[in-house]
Amino acid sequence: MTWGVGEQRPPQLWAPAAHPPAHGQGHGWSQGWAPPPLPPVPPSLSSRRNARSIVFAVLVAVGLLIGAGVIGFVFVASGQPEAIAVGFVLALLPVGPLVGCYLWLDRYEPEPGRLLLMAFGWGALVATATALVLQVVDDSLSGRGMVWSGVVVAPISEEAAKGAFVLLLLWLRRHVIHGVLDGLVYAGLVGIGFAFTENILYFAGAYAGEMGLGPGGFGAATTIFVVRGVFSPFAHPLFTSAIGIGAGIMVGTRRRWLRWLAPLVGYLVAVGLHAAWNGSAFLADGRFFPLTYFFAMVPGFFVLVGLAIWFRVREGRMLTRSLTDLAHRGYLGLDEVLWLVRPPARRTARRNARRRGGPGAEKLLKDYQRQAIELAVLHDHVMRGHRGRRGRDAEDTHRRGAHMAHRLGVLRAHVTAPPQPAWSAWSAWPHPHSSGWPQGWS
Repeated sequence: MTWGVGEQRPPQLWAPAAHPPAHGQGHGWSQGWAPPPLPPVPPSLSSRRNARSIVFAVLVAVGLLIGAGVIGFVFVASGQPEAIAVGFVLALLPVGPLVGCYLWLDRYEPEPGRLLLMAFGWGALVATATALVLQVVDDSLSGRGMVWSGVVVAPISEEAAKGAFVLLLLWLRRHVIHGVLDGLVYAGLVGIGFAFTENILYFAGAYAGEMGLGPGGFGAATTIFVVRGVFSPFAHPLFTSAIGIGAGIMVGTRRRWLRWLAPLVGYLVAVGLHAAWNGSAFLADGRFFPLTYFFAMVPGFFVLVGLAIWFRVREGRMLTRSLTDLAHRGYLGLDEVLWLVRPPARRTARRNARRRGGPGAEKLLKDYQRQAIELAVLHDHVMRGHRGRRGRDAEDTHRRGAHMAHRLGVLRAHVTAPPQPAWSAWSAWPHPHSSGWPQGWS
């Protein structure tokens, strides 16, 4: 939302606490006069622990332990340590580039690193172990064979197991996913983790001569690696990204019916894509696999890339709009918006802060940037009417916004008035804020 000249602005939504003015401004300090001590920086909301976050951490930790036990048992039971080692090395190769792509999408509002690691671990251990157990149980009870398992059971069980992490986030860490981009990042990392462990099993099986590629060995493992690690490393992230998009739509819409429908449709799309991919390899002796790859998977991949880039650009514009509105309301300087939104400018400011004021100054500036972005995201939700339908939700939104605004003000006081009077953190910015506290601050 932008405000033109002469338009009446709405009142401030988040009332900041009073803090000292910028260093050396507004008091006519005489030489030798020391500024008053600055208030301590309050902890961020993400660092606070509540019942929901504790339950989430316990559930994920228990799942990781059980999943690690199941996968470890499978590795040991194979009796092929050399094959597992080869499979591990080959499966690790595509992980870095894939993770890098999703982290690139997450540059505007970086998600907590521990949650990203949990997402990858969930896919690599919990989802793979759950799907493996379900498929073994189905095969034992139904005995319908590999085609049924690959085309029907595997897509349903694997996408459900992968999507469970996103649902846990929505249920117990509901303030983590703010939109489609966040959903894409978490779902994509779960998919990458799942593909990592599955690839270990496939590559190890080929090396051990169990994939119908002759006696096995490194040549057979390399052949499977080319198919899965070079031509289709994006398969599982692509499938699960549909669930992430559904989750992002769920948290971003005001329509009650769409909040329930979007995650379900996302799961069904993920299952459908997965089933089509597996079916092309299992049915008709794999004759339709090349057609499926070139006319379905590759276009689907580029569609996902296009959507992801579009959502990333959209998020950048949203942050610019929201931070500009916050600046007009007096929460930060208007000339700071560019250096809060653009990732290259953020890094330049941090490097200059470290060079001029040391690691402490860099940490303060980084914390200030992160807090401003978090407040901008919440501010955008409120400006678009996402205050929460229930009184408890609206109260929680106001409480979170007030805490963020208060913390932003304290951080700004520390950044503009560091312990060393000869250096100001704003001097790290190409255009220093020269007007002290903006209008509206007390």
